[in-house]
Amino acid sequence: MALRLRFIAGRYTIARLPPDSSIPGWACGPGFSAIVRADDELTIVCMEDRVPDTVESEPGWACLRTIGPFDFQAAGIVHSLITPLSTHGIGVFVVCTFDGEHVLVAESDRIKARDLLLAAGHEFLHEP
Repeated sequence: MALRLRFIAGRYTIARLPPDSSIPGWACGPGFSAIVRADDELTIVCMEDRVPDTVESEPGWACLRTIGPFDFQAAGIVHSLITPLSTHGIGVFVVCTFDGEHVLVAESDRIKARDLLLAAGHEFLHEP
């Protein structure tokens, strides 16, 4: 399955807060962001420069996204993205939205990830 992709500008952080935390103001703002509440944590993905140093987090991520929308019953979209990356040792953090998938890779793996996805038949609309 060939997909159209693009990198989203900026560096991102994946932060973890206690499950009963309120959504902090720094979670909102420009760029991609995602807020996921689970029974045991509140995970926030947002621009790196907004996350306070006191918050448990993993900085240094680049974000690419598919250009959708896709049929909700479409199979293999995420698989076609993560397989070329994971088989070459690149870890990913995936967030799916209504219209597409966001795949975060370490900033240090950005070019390698792009090259692997191009080799797998995907197309980038904008270069990193």
